[in-house]
Amino acid sequence: MPQPYLPSRFGVFLAPYHRPDRDPALQLRRDLDLVEALDRLGYEEAWVGEHHSAGYEIIASPELFLAAAAERTARITLGTGVNSLPFHQPLILADRICQLDQQSRGRAVLGVGPGQLPSDAFMTGVDPLRSRAMMSESLDAIVRLLRGETVTAATDWFTLDEARLQLGPYRGRELEVAVASAVSPTGAVLSGRHGVSMLSLAAADPSGFATLDTNWAAHERACAEAGHVPDRSGWRLVTPVHLAETREEALRQAEFGTPDLVAYLEALGGSRLEGCATPGGTVERWTEEGLPTFGRAVIGTADDAVERIAELAAKTGGFGTFLILQTDIAEPAAALRSLEIFAERVVPRLTGAAEARRASLDWAARNSERFVGSLRRATREAVARKGEVR
Repeated sequence: MPQPYLPSRFGVFLAPYHRPDRDPALQLRRDLDLVEALDRLGYEEAWVGEHHSAGYEIIASPELFLAAAAERTARITLGTGVNSLPFHQPLILADRICQLDQQSRGRAVLGVGPGQLPSDAFMTGVDPLRSRAMMSESLDAIVRLLRGETVTAATDWFTLDEARLQLGPYRGRELEVAVASAVSPTGAVLSGRHGVSMLSLAAADPSGFATLDTNWAAHERACAEAGHVPDRSGWRLVTPVHLAETREEALRQAEFGTPDLVAYLEALGGSRLEGCATPGGTVERWTEEGLPTFGRAVIGTADDAVERIAELAAKTGGFGTFLILQTDIAEPAAALRSLEIFAERVVPRLTGAAEARRASLDWAARNSERFVGSLRRATREAVARKGEVR
């Protein structure tokens, strides 16, 4: 079996998670500032979610947010993470994504899923038991539309009559689509059936981690049945990360925002979370056992992040992109410094970007006696010549 390869691309997954007693306009501006900083730091991707209730995840239209982010950035890929397909007429959503792709000059990725929050589904009249089937029906139409087909289709919730895109992706490129996958193999099978990418949102959750390899196997089988070639480079895994100079400092910084996350999770779940009575207890549980929705977080140093990503690579057999699940657990300055540490110290170790420099230093150190000896001889000769140039 070939050795697993480490990810070569890195980004941030921004739900976002913002406490509801603060100014939403300022929070959204800070999110835009964050994407701009990611572009400057060399991150390859920024993903933004779609939610309509519960007060914390306040971006209702990822494509609207990402269009603003596109004007502030130059190179970073902009992904919808994810559009909830049961809430959208397929042609209209595909058309909006193509507009984003045109405005960003080919930097858009369409991430899709059934929708995460039951309250969103309740308000729109979507039966949660039907959401995955609805996602499948919509995805079939969207993939065909994005590939330039004319689509006629009728379901019990949408109709397409000779539908076609008037705009299409930027300069005729194939716009990438990524299907959300959690614990069940549904997303893996759908992505394989359509020959598109897979986005593992539950990679940090113990149950999600346990199914990473089996879900990829399901993806490969679905690809084979549909005549597609599976591509690990398009596989993305999401994990919460917060880094500092020391593990103790990172844990202390993470105590800042954990009470708000606990309040959110307890409100959604309708019950108290064990071990989360204090910020310190919450951070300990989050790193050791995991929290609902968020899984196990990496809260520590660059070494801790490298170790966790290596574990993910070993479990999966290799994947293409690692996405940091960004939360408001630390104050803004510490959160930004965490992203800087990841870019400065984690990425080079995983990609090998620092190997040539390290090898050059090792070579110089091994030959230092010879080099210094030559320099000393040259200096003695120069002194003997009293500055005369020959």
